[in-house]
Amino acid sequence: MDKTYRNLAIGLALLIVLVPLGLFASGETFGEWGPQEVKERLGFVPSGLDQLSNFWKAPLPDYALPGGRESKTAAAATYILSGVIGVAVCGGLLYLVGKRIAKD
Repeated sequence: MDKTYRNLAIGLALLIVLVPLGLFASGETFGEWGPQEVKERLGFVPSGLDQLSNFWKAPLPDYALPGGRESKTAAAATYILSGVIGVAVCGGLLYLVGKRIAKD
């Protein structure tokens, strides 16, 4: 593995490990609002958000495994798992698109 890829891998691993720091933040995460939170902030729900709010259900809603409340340690592990899944999906898509572009 050359130095560029190694540094990229180290950077991604560091970001994945730092993801659970969000557990210590107070309040809610910026931009991760559902229709109810938007209505509380704006006083109304935009029609597009209202129509599309049930279009996609997250595989790990609230970064938690199904089955109830978790300890902070389990929540941190689930955050890291979510980060690994996100990096794998995005990396895989970029790899496939890159292969396709290189073929043309």
